[in-house]
Amino acid sequence: MIRTYFQRNPHLAYIMPAMIILGTLTFIPTLFLYVLSVSDYELGYPTFKFVGLDNFLRLFSGGDAEFWYSVTISLGFMGIVTVIELLLGFWLAVLLDREFKLKFLVFACMIVPIAMTPSITGQVWKLMMNAESGVLNYLLHFIGGKVIWLSGENAFWSTVLVDVWQNTPFVALIIYAGIRSLPTDPYEAAAIDGASRVQIFRNITLPLLWPMILLAVIFRAIDSLKTFDIPYSLTQGGPGSATEFLSLHVYRLGFAQTGWVGRSAAVSVILLILTTVISMLLIKAYRKGVENKG
Repeated sequence: MIRTYFQRNPHLAYIMPAMIILGTLTFIPTLFLYVLSVSDYELGYPTFKFVGLDNFLRLFSGGDAEFWYSVTISLGFMGIVTVIELLLGFWLAVLLDREFKLKFLVFACMIVPIAMTPSITGQVWKLMMNAESGVLNYLLHFIGGKVIWLSGENAFWSTVLVDVWQNTPFVALIIYAGIRSLPTDPYEAAAIDGASRVQIFRNITLPLLWPMILLAVIFRAIDSLKTFDIPYSLTQGGPGSATEFLSLHVYRLGFAQTGWVGRSAAVSVILLILTTVISMLLIKAYRKGVENKG
């Protein structure tokens, strides 16, 4: 029976080794995560016992005071940066969809933030945002202004600013690729019919670009929900817990201070479930957009 199945699907013989390796590398750590999440394991202790759903009940009952705050700011951060990066990226893509001198230089500059690792990006911006000697306050000094960028009131928005700076070019390039691949026939027909630019944009460009827009949203929403590198290198989750996103909450519980790996694993499972649900919803919308385009 198995042999017959492989005879009907000969391509599986070529991709099966990769599927087995990737499946193993995914399944075993995920299973280990779930096992830890129902235990009371702590770093430095050789034994642990299963506690069932106690770790999850602690989270949802308010036993972990910072958990719901981390969920709130993580979802808020995801929504804010995704919307801003989508709007700015779309605007940049439209601007780039024309010929002008030094266009290659603009693309080269856009590649720089994408090529930088998030941890290095956070360190560079941390130096730039230094309240006393940072270049941002140095420039603001000429107009009589000064901002404590990494204070409790501004740390969240400073993290948003850094994430937008790094990832907006990525969104712009995705949408630009979509714009360059659009068919010309609908635009020619619309021009013959006397359609205005607004009508063309609303009735032709947006519907045709919808799959690419959703693709950019999927990438940025999922990546920003589990963000760690930029906020950790920029603020380490502080001041206080102002930027303690779910990923940093996992790190603090499991490794930074307390060593409560079991409770940390429970938060990781919640983050995994959130990421999976949002991914499924966005992928469903993407497939629907592709079908409608077809």
